[in-house]
Amino acid sequence: MGPGPDLTIWLVLGVLIAGMLALDLFVFHREAHAVSMREAAAWSAAWIALGIAFGGLVWVQMGAQAGGEYLAGYVIEKSLSVDNVFVFAMIFGYFAVPAKYQHRLLFWGVIGAIAFRAVFIAAGATLLDSFHWMIYAFGLLLLLTGWKMWRSRNSHALDPGRNPVLRIARRFVPITAEYRGQRFFVREAGRWVATPLFAVLLVIESSDVMFAIDSIPAIFAITSDAFIVFSSNAFAILGLRSLYFLLAGMIDRFVYLKAGLAALLVFAGLKILVSDAWKMPVWLSLLVIAAILGTAVVASIAAERRRGTALPAGGPPAGDRTPVTPAGPRLNSAA
Repeated sequence: MGPGPDLTIWLVLGVLIAGMLALDLFVFHREAHAVSMREAAAWSAAWIALGIAFGGLVWVQMGAQAGGEYLAGYVIEKSLSVDNVFVFAMIFGYFAVPAKYQHRLLFWGVIGAIAFRAVFIAAGATLLDSFHWMIYAFGLLLLLTGWKMWRSRNSHALDPGRNPVLRIARRFVPITAEYRGQRFFVREAGRWVATPLFAVLLVIESSDVMFAIDSIPAIFAITSDAFIVFSSNAFAILGLRSLYFLLAGMIDRFVYLKAGLAALLVFAGLKILVSDAWKMPVWLSLLVIAAILGTAVVASIAAERRRGTALPAGGPPAGDRTPVTPAGPRLNSAA
């Protein structure tokens, strides 16, 4: 086909996203429950298979170049979304979100993330069409973000209670002291009030805006086609919930993962900065991305094995295995 997709593939994308989200919420997760590792693994496999299958459709409809760009973009966005897992784990721990409500929170968080990113992608594509020099601003932003991530690679410090959106919401919206099931709002004393679940959702959504600032320029390093940018983003984000439940319990074992993600951002930034002088083939981009991520994972596994052999025969003390959970949602602490 031509340089861009026709209306049909946009409709297929919309139907797939809406249909899978509806099945997820109203069929498979209609009742609130804690997501098991087995369930998370099955859903992760399903989302990845769907994302790759859609890449095959892009390949057939738009050509090999577009298919390769989609795959490279999908891998970058999927990799960068792992950093969200760190943040989600800290947010849920800080607010003591019951396990059975976490999926519902992430579901609405994903819908918000897709909407925000659609706006950012449209704005980014418009800027690049109107002002070519903006591509260099994206490249410099990625270099700066990669450097900051590298410097904080061994730290995951975060204070969700100081989130600016939550601090503003506290001033205008009354929030109950306890969770009220899966409800975001309840009626008390003749007025509607928010529950802690709504407060946590605000923190998740505002945090994703910051993630989008990093990830959207990264995929523009691969392609400027708005459809490929959006579709690869959407399928990577759709699988974020199952990825969280799959990795949250063992994310600290990947000690070099943040360093790998930092290298990925730096690579994307450099690729943008040299794009006018040299257009890197998409297959080479895929090889570099795979090499960076593969090195980070292998190095993390090797470090975990070395750390494991240094432990006593019985493993670490029981206290090191027990997650610390706050007694309740900390919503009224001084900011």
